[in-house]
Amino acid sequence: MPEIANALSIDVEDYFQVSALAPYIPRSDWERMPCRVERNMEIILALLAESGAQATFFVLGWIAERYPALVKRILADGHELASHGYAHERVTRQGRGDFYQDICKAKLVLEDISGAEVRGYRAPSFSIGHSNLWAFDCIAEAGYRYSSSVYPIHHDHYGMPDAPRFSFRPIADLLEIPVTTARVLMANLPAGGGGYFRLLPYAVSKALIRRVNEVDRRAAVFYFHPWELDAEQPRIPGTSLKTRFRHYHNLERVQSRLRSLLRDFSWRRIDRTFIDTAA
Repeated sequence: MPEIANALSIDVEDYFQVSALAPYIPRSDWERMPCRVERNMEIILALLAESGAQATFFVLGWIAERYPALVKRILADGHELASHGYAHERVTRQGRGDFYQDICKAKLVLEDISGAEVRGYRAPSFSIGHSNLWAFDCIAEAGYRYSSSVYPIHHDHYGMPDAPRFSFRPIADLLEIPVTTARVLMANLPAGGGGYFRLLPYAVSKALIRRVNEVDRRAAVFYFHPWELDAEQPRIPGTSLKTRFRHYHNLERVQSRLRSLLRDFSWRRIDRTFIDTAA
């Protein structure tokens, strides 16, 4: 059987904007924090160029305004530019009006800088669930073609475990492309990256992605963050043991694991995997 091309995605935010660190870093302090996103993105773009892989970058509007050259570099290297919202506020903490304004502002910022249409959106922390399904209407109304905001797993911070595992239309004008899970023993296991890729042995991610490709015969959707390659990022004082483990454990191993991931599977952009091939 021919090899399946999977979809690789990167959520472009800096270490101090992570939702788990929000209780420790006020938004008013963001401007004073040392940014490391440019350094980390250089590493990622070099890894992709080395392997010949393409990816979709879900970029925060806040980041794009401060690093417009980075936005242009993503497109110049042949990758897809997509939106991660403007201010990295979970949808569960916003009303409909505030959410709509955030995603419209992000789309406008990204398109003004890049001169290209932004078709995709991903909610911070996969924060669309049964309590805020109205968000899909807002995403479509803002002019996005697709969302990748659902992770069909159980998690203490996010997840919609009963959602479809593969792409579906929550409303007529929007395609939702969930992050990938593998179905094993009647349970959805996280196969789409993020903290699981960093905390668990690489062999686990490799086996689960392989299962989705070979058993389901479907393309996987994988994601990670630039800060996850950065073992030298500043440590935030006062964080809980649970938060420190989730955020800092195995940072030094991610770059080598990404090299293996790029070698073991074929990767391309989300739009060219799911949107441009849609009937």
